[in-house]
Amino acid sequence: MDKHIATPITEEVTRDLKAGDYVYLTGTMYVARDAAHKRMIEALDRGEELPIDIKDATIYYMGPSPAREGRPIGSAGPTTATRMDKYAPRLLDLGEKAMIGKGKRSKEVIDAVIRNHAVYFAAIGGAGALLSKCITKSEIVCYEDLGAEAIRKIEVKDFPVIVVIDREGNNLYETAIRQYHTLEEM
Repeated sequence: MDKHIATPITEEVTRDLKAGDYVYLTGTMYVARDAAHKRMIEALDRGEELPIDIKDATIYYMGPSPAREGRPIGSAGPTTATRMDKYAPRLLDLGEKAMIGKGKRSKEVIDAVIRNHAVYFAAIGGAGALLSKCITKSEIVCYEDLGAEAIRKIEVKDFPVIVVIDREGNNLYETAIRQYHTLEEM
């Protein structure tokens, strides 16, 4: 089912999302990859506040290419999510509600998604140029020294994603494999 959702994504929003849903996001989200995640966790370990408001936040795992003239951002394809798995549960426990990446997630992340009524979306890998067209604004908000891995605040309009893991732990990667094998046996 196609759904159009405005960010921030709250617990009420995740209640209606099911693994396999096609979703079009509009609003504000953050961009951060592993180097930025590592810095955020180190800041928390030192007792410091996070540089972004994590409550009900959506974090897109992406490192953009340089913007072309007249565009807010360059190619904006997803990064493999497992690289953030050691950091994601802690951020989810602090209120993050949605993550966007590609690929499978660890049991610890799935448990944190369930515990916090969050969601994991996948964006289509290899479609970075097309995805960038849904980004209307981009600004670096912290860790500028990380270059492409700096944390950015972006505005998106109808950004296409698929619910891979819903708040109940239903996992599209597992259910799709089972469905394929069932069809194969017919």
